[in-house]
Amino acid sequence: MSGRVDLPLVTDMASVFLDDRPLLDVRAPVEFAQGAFPGAKNRPLLTDEERHQVGIRYKEAGQDAAIALGYELVDAQEKARRVAEWQAFAAAHPDGLLYCFRGGLRSRLTQQMLFDEAGITYPRVAGGYKAMRRFLLDALETQAVDAPLIMLGGRTGVGKTPFLTRFERHLDLEGRARHKGSAFGREPEPQPMPIDFENQVAIDLLRLRQRSPDEPILVEDEGKMVGARLVPPTLFERMRVSPLVVIERPLDERVEQSLKDYIIDLEAGYRRVLATDASGASAQVREHILGAIDRVAKRLGGVRHAKVRGMAEEALDAWYGRDDVQGLRDLIRVMLVEYYDPMYDYQLANKRDRIAFSGPPEAVAEELIARGLRPQRPI
Repeated sequence: MSGRVDLPLVTDMASVFLDDRPLLDVRAPVEFAQGAFPGAKNRPLLTDEERHQVGIRYKEAGQDAAIALGYELVDAQEKARRVAEWQAFAAAHPDGLLYCFRGGLRSRLTQQMLFDEAGITYPRVAGGYKAMRRFLLDALETQAVDAPLIMLGGRTGVGKTPFLTRFERHLDLEGRARHKGSAFGREPEPQPMPIDFENQVAIDLLRLRQRSPDEPILVEDEGKMVGARLVPPTLFERMRVSPLVVIERPLDERVEQSLKDYIIDLEAGYRRVLATDASGASAQVREHILGAIDRVAKRLGGVRHAKVRGMAEEALDAWYGRDDVQGLRDLIRVMLVEYYDPMYDYQLANKRDRIAFSGPPEAVAEELIARGLRPQRPI
């Protein structure tokens, strides 16, 4: 290894996320899987097993012995391959940064090898993943506590998510959680790890508030959980006391919107994610719909559960057998009227004092524009 040089060190954590800097994560794969930052690429210095062995040596014999073991474990050919991966990342992302867990030994070694082997001076983050994670947690607390939120409510099927994303300043918790927030809301892709979800929400909120700290932010009215992901508590507490606007749409329109959101788009999603044909996607949709009905069996009650499940089986057979969606419409109508609407009406009754406006989508949009929200496409 050549003599040490002063390689660049980044200490401004806010700039990392506000400037959307590409991130090269050199932690072991097991660490990356437990939590990462949006868009970060894992190109590890050590494999999981190598990291385990080096960690033991470090505890037993100190840093120099641990470094020596690392070089023993990685032969010249494998070292060249790893350096080539980092070099490719640096070439593709000249404005990027690298980091390890604490911004210590592993990131310094990676940075030094890039310089020695490829002549590349690439900055690393001071404090590494741990410091960036701490910064985001602190920023989330600071930014959420007084965030100028406007909550968007409405019964199932009013199209809250597509309405939400029409506005420039919005926080899409369901999109980030990859879940529509109900028993039927699972997406073809699995939900992100809890830490990944929290990191992404923190970054979204940080960017929104840094750009325009006092301008309102539109957020869908959620419970504490979006699927299996917890809304950050400080943000949720702010949501609970923020003004609420409520979209109202006729039942027939809500049936059609629900058909699109929860079945048609769901099948398309399974085809895309699984790269499968119609039969493979249909099997997934069938399992998804029937499984969701079974998950709410207790709330439906035995008789109604049997009725709804029977309707679902017949409706899915008709759709996949004869391309007939009427049975699905009938199923959705029953679920809206008999299950979702009563539950939503009960929840809304506890929020009456926060309702600032209610009406059809066009009227709600006009109200939001009057309150300072800018549409990013025509309403």
